[in-house]
Amino acid sequence: MKTKSEEDFQDRQPLGAHFSAAKSKSAEKSNGNGNSAGDPGNFLSEEHFRRMLARERKRSERSRKHLVLMLIDGGLKNKKTDALLEQIAVVLSAAIRETDLAGWFEANSVFGVIFTEFGDSDVSAAVKTIESKVTAALQKAFKATQLSSFQISFYAFPDGWKAGGHQRPVDPTMYPDLFEVKERKKLSLLTKRVMDVLGALVALLLLSPIFMVLAVLIKLTSKGPIFFRQERVGQFGSRFVFLKFRSMYFSTDAAIHKEYVRNFIAGKANSEAREGSKKGVYKITNDPRVTWIGRLMRRTSLDEIPQFWNVLIGEMSLVGPRPPIPYEIEAYDIWHRRRLLESRPGITGLWQVRGRSKTTFDEMVRLDLQYSRMWSPMLDVKILLQTPRAVFTGDGAY
Repeated sequence: MKTKSEEDFQDRQPLGAHFSAAKSKSAEKSNGNGNSAGDPGNFLSEEHFRRMLARERKRSERSRKHLVLMLIDGGLKNKKTDALLEQIAVVLSAAIRETDLAGWFEANSVFGVIFTEFGDSDVSAAVKTIESKVTAALQKAFKATQLSSFQISFYAFPDGWKAGGHQRPVDPTMYPDLFEVKERKKLSLLTKRVMDVLGALVALLLLSPIFMVLAVLIKLTSKGPIFFRQERVGQFGSRFVFLKFRSMYFSTDAAIHKEYVRNFIAGKANSEAREGSKKGVYKITNDPRVTWIGRLMRRTSLDEIPQFWNVLIGEMSLVGPRPPIPYEIEAYDIWHRRRLLESRPGITGLWQVRGRSKTTFDEMVRLDLQYSRMWSPMLDVKILLQTPRAVFTGDGAY
């Protein structure tokens, strides 16, 4: 029997103190209708279980309390082994608490259990306790030859986002609802990708004269490369190299921006940056690191022209949330991460056409989530049509 627990949790966030041992339940405990709770038919269906997983994940975002998902794969996919499935269900029913949610993660193939209400428990200790109890019960009920095909996996939410390179640090197992939405919207997403490719090609072609002029001005006004390359975080936490025209003096210290962004995300932006406004400003105003041509490019968003290349190769979209810098993620609240899960990052979006840098960070995230909920190709068209006005007025740009 294979298990994945400690290695899965080494990089995940701790939960607190110890998980109390799960209450033992009778394998034939009544569910209130006289039916056996160990009967696979009484487990939540795949659709219901995944819906409950999404609900508990969102509850965890709000409460900041963790949850653990356990999956038991008996290697039974496409096999007619009803008796074996029922036996696994009986063992599982006896090894979990009454407050835990059990059901099919994959119908008639992979069992799932959602553990919540940990109190002051520590995730590693919790997993050890659960794994030990479930493993012992399975070993008692099954032969060694049967156990060789079993695999127990554990997943924690929220998990850490520490992966580097192009690896996705977000495990799709904990987000089946998001991937199901992508599956249902395949045609719309294909339309979006076609719009992205055609739009990026047209933009790069039409803006090529401005591209050349800006490149020359950047070279003439300050030392350093024409392009500013920076690692950004894309959808599902994957990393990519983000391109912009360099608007700052070369080799400037990022500490100023790093400190400011952390304060801003936490709602503690300083009064000077606010410049008398009741709301925060997402970019530092009067930044001494910015060149005169850089200030002009930023105000007109011309510094973002190279990002059409990121769109062309599929790292970004024309419309979507702005991709953050990795150190910004460190300051995110749990629910802030959803802006990077539900949509691919974009050059423009609701934030850019409805206030830009004049909104607070939480308001920006809510606009990104609103975009994800309402998204359609037509919404992208509307935002793209509104973007030139936002660019030309320069409202909220610095």
